[in-house]
Amino acid sequence: MDESTKRKRFTKVATNRVQKIIDYLALLQNCSNRNNYEYDEEDVNHMFDEISKALREAKAVYTNEMNKASGKGGFSFNK
Repeated sequence: MDESTKRKRFTKVATNRVQKIIDYLALLQNCSNRNNYEYDEEDVNHMFDEISKALREAKAVYTNEMNKASGKGGFSFNK
């Protein structure tokens, strides 16, 4: 698979997946309606701590892959 095909595939798949995440966050916002749901600050903090953790982990995977591709990071005797 050539680079432009990989790029096109990435943009197509990533665009759809990012949009799904945004859509699900909008659905989560609907749960903020106090007329329909009961929650406290601890619940909210727990939800967003988990979401933040998942975002950090996902970003770390991308950062790690980019560092591998550019030869940065990690120990090596071959310098």
